[in-house]
Amino acid sequence: MPGRSVALPDLLAERTAAAPNTRQQEAGEVRAAPRVGSGTRTLLRGLTGIFLLAGIWEVAPRVGLVNDYFVPPLSQVLQAWWDLLQSGELAKHVQASVVRSASGFFLAIVIAIPLGGAIAWYRAVREVLTPPLELFRNTAALALLPVFVLILGIGETSKIAIVTYACFFPVLLNTISGVSNVDPQLLRSARVLGLSPVTTFRKVVFPAALPTIFTGIRIAGAAAVLVLIAAEMIGATAGLGYYINYAQNNYLIAPMYAAILTTSALGLCINYGLVALERRLSRWRA
Repeated sequence: MPGRSVALPDLLAERTAAAPNTRQQEAGEVRAAPRVGSGTRTLLRGLTGIFLLAGIWEVAPRVGLVNDYFVPPLSQVLQAWWDLLQSGELAKHVQASVVRSASGFFLAIVIAIPLGGAIAWYRAVREVLTPPLELFRNTAALALLPVFVLILGIGETSKIAIVTYACFFPVLLNTISGVSNVDPQLLRSARVLGLSPVTTFRKVVFPAALPTIFTGIRIAGAAAVLVLIAAEMIGATAGLGYYINYAQNNYLIAPMYAAILTTSALGLCINYGLVALERRLSRWRA
């Protein structure tokens, strides 16, 4: 309304100040169109690398390059994997790990994205929360595992908490980066159109920051599996980390490698699933 000043979030006020249009600066950058068949060629090269690694794994123990007891041929590992799958042992441990990872992962997202948006959007929040967050960010998640166990016990809660902690900071930092680096021209346009700060954040800032946020989510997805496996090795009665440690202690070498391969496959599935979700949610950018 005329004669009435509306308090703007600090980031909105800073980014809408007069400055060169970054879109005009980037207009001269021309990207070459992808050649037909480049995606198929890349896929074939990637599969070639996988098959080459599999071939080396199969041949090296058989010709004596490595001790076949400690590094059995890939065929024996795959047979052990199939036996674990048929017995139901593998499904039990995969389910335990997936439930813990997913719980901590989604809890971290629910906390980190709103907090990261507030830190980037409001200077006062940023100045208050940045010092303690920097302190915790530089503390390794596994270093705090004994603390979580002491406070929360050795059950499921401590494992979910350590996964949440490990996933929290990648999502938080990428949310702050994505919101802080939104194109100022978009913010100026929203201000000219008379959008409120809340509407500006919901309809302009968050969609523009989504690719950067998803980068943090993908990093967090990998961290969820890695940290959980280590936590399960220390104290658990089920889970892939527990089974890897159990197999090692009982010299079940082929089943141990089978569990490790399952962990790798789980991480790949999480990563490619998040990539597919990002493409779906960011389709408007094409």
